[in-house]
Amino acid sequence: MMVTILAGGTGSVKLVRGLVSQDIKVNVISNVGDNYWLYGLYVCPDIDTIIYGLADLLDQERGWGMKKDTFNFLRQMEIFGEETWFRVGDRDAATHLIRTNMLKNGKNLSDITKWMCEKFAVSANIIPVTDNSVETRITTDKGELHLQEYWVKHRGKDPVEGIQYIGAEKARPNPEAVNAIHDADLVILAPGNPLTSIGPMLQIKGIRKELSKIKKKVIAVSPLIGDKAITGPAAKYMEAAGIETNAYGLAKMYSDVCSNIIVDSKDKALLKKIQNLDMKGYDTKITMKNKIAEDALANFILKQVHV
Repeated sequence: MMVTILAGGTGSVKLVRGLVSQDIKVNVISNVGDNYWLYGLYVCPDIDTIIYGLADLLDQERGWGMKKDTFNFLRQMEIFGEETWFRVGDRDAATHLIRTNMLKNGKNLSDITKWMCEKFAVSANIIPVTDNSVETRITTDKGELHLQEYWVKHRGKDPVEGIQYIGAEKARPNPEAVNAIHDADLVILAPGNPLTSIGPMLQIKGIRKELSKIKKKVIAVSPLIGDKAITGPAAKYMEAAGIETNAYGLAKMYSDVCSNIIVDSKDKALLKKIQNLDMKGYDTKITMKNKIAEDALANFILKQVHV
């Protein structure tokens, strides 16, 4: 069986780990809207989180970066008077440095990601959704900020007035990503933030078009329980975008690219309403606090959901 998952953010890596534990081939199409230039280094948070997570190197407590990393590089940058709000560790910095050098030497992000998967002994096929630049920007009453600046530097304090995906309209979908969607037995929209982790990928026309063609075999996993996100600011962004902040609002948002959705058992009452969208709904426990829960959710998707 071949499964393709569109992934981004800390919730996604847990489900990806659960899927890789099953006896299946896994393609991971990764969000690039979070990518950020820092100190001249090209940082790809969503790609790196998946790689580190599958290589058992992820800092589980923070949900990003390498575990047991040190921060001497950042301390030195602070001495030089540089801002250090983006907590990049020493070993993590090596990843960004080598990626930046390879980009400067003419390699594209897809080739670099493949090479890194080999170096970290990751068996899943990790595919950047595009090799073009896509930048998620948040509009607030104080102006427009890159997603990393809004969420990490400013702690997401200001009210969100809008979300833009700069470059998405012109971005060429990665042909390998399109093939991974087309050839999959099942496509999963991971329980990442629907507007900043999954949303940027759906804004790329070729990706949305391919998903809509095979939407009967596309299933979304909700990142919400009730009107609150399991982690992160998903509800805040959904509210700003005028989307109902619950699993039904999510289903409605995904309805043109997806025919199936998994919600938490606490949201079972919403399933009847979701069915009115011509979507099949399923309920189970969706929080993944440990490996057992990750494997259980992955197994539930594969064994009980027939699309």
